[in-house]
Formats: sequence, structure tokens, C-alpha cells
Amino acid sequence: MDELIFEVTQEGDGGFVAECLTEGIFTQADDWQTLRENVKGAVAGFYFDQQERPGRIRLHLVRDEVLV
Repeated sequence: MDELIFEVTQEGDGGFVAECLTEGIFTQADDWQTLRENVKGAVAGFYFDQQERPGRIRLHLVRDEVLV
């Protein structure tokens, strides 16, 4: 696997939640920069005992907007 894709949603309080679409990896943060660091750390922790890790991590921001 060359790439992991995370679906990122923004919470009502402004924070972010990231969930990997193919592995059981999940993390959150109050801001985008911290989220990026947390995702990298979560991926490293998930693959801690394996030789090969994905070469890329993609963050896909999903925006849900209701128009009245």
C-alpha cells in the first residue's frame, strides 16, 4: 500500500477529526497543523512493528454545509 487516505471533518467547535478509510486509525486535534502531526504519529504507532509503511498520507477534508 503506497498511500493512506484520511477523511477529515471539522467539528462544530472548530476542531478536526481524521479517520483512515482503509485501516483502524483515528485521531483528532484543535487545529489543522496539530491534526497533521497527530495523523503522522497515529500512522507511525499503527505500523510500529512493521517494516513497510505507506509512502504517502492524504488528508481529504469533507465539508458538510446545509443551505436553507
